[in-house]
Amino acid sequence: MELKEVLNKYKQLIDENIASYIPAECPTKLKESMTYSLEAGGKRIRPALLLMVSDHYKVSRKISLPVACAIEYVHTYSLIHDDLPAMDDDDYRRGKPTNHKAFGEGIAILAGDGILNIAFEILGNLEGVDSKLKVRLIKELSSSSGVSGMIKGQVHDLEGEGTNLNGAQLEDIHKYKTGKLLTAPLKMAAYLSNLDDKAVNALADYGYHFGMAFQITDDILDVCGDFDSLGKSVGSDEKMDKSTYVSLYGLEKAKEMANSHIQKGVNELSINNISVPYLPELLTYLLDRKA
Repeated sequence: MELKEVLNKYKQLIDENIASYIPAECPTKLKESMTYSLEAGGKRIRPALLLMVSDHYKVSRKISLPVACAIEYVHTYSLIHDDLPAMDDDDYRRGKPTNHKAFGEGIAILAGDGILNIAFEILGNLEGVDSKLKVRLIKELSSSSGVSGMIKGQVHDLEGEGTNLNGAQLEDIHKYKTGKLLTAPLKMAAYLSNLDDKAVNALADYGYHFGMAFQITDDILDVCGDFDSLGKSVGSDEKMDKSTYVSLYGLEKAKEMANSHIQKGVNELSINNISVPYLPELLTYLLDRKA
């Protein structure tokens, strides 16, 4: 099966189930706002990473699918908040008006808060998983998305606006802002699969290089992409006066750096005998994506 077909199957699976975890007692307007963003589409790369590894090691979908959705919940909440006027002030996300444009800033903030909290409800309510594993999953997702992970990167990103960052500072931002929530599904899948520490670390290292290649490619697309393909405005980094890999190194060097991370990610899998199908190809896919 081709990688694109595999990704489409995972995307369809997440799309069909993503909103089913919203509690029935959720206020109507809030549920509409949450569903609006959860069902807005997207590549569903983070849950796909978890499912690729979990499926390979024969983890039941009754367990892996809710965990995959929990990760996508955290990603979705971060996008709602990232688009707010106080952050990136974006009007479009995935080809649609951003949540605060459709529902107002107050409801958008609460929708993000609600989605984040449901993510941890999902993990706490997992059936057939012992309490120690639940705690391990919750700790991984909370630390990866929290003040020592994604939020840390967001803070550094805000602080870096209007300044001339160096390469180390830029890498530090994206190691946390983008990389942590791409590494989390790989580590969580390893926990579900009861893999040893060596395999966990190898998948985490792959995730780091995946995250860096993903971010560098994002920077390239912000310069070379178009609205129809991306579903959001291009040139937003320049508008916000943000340092990017393209502004710091130039387009060709940025492409070389993305390719270097891709090769290192593939090597991490190879030297540690991680033979999960499609993971190496997924890295190469990053270079060719248009959105």
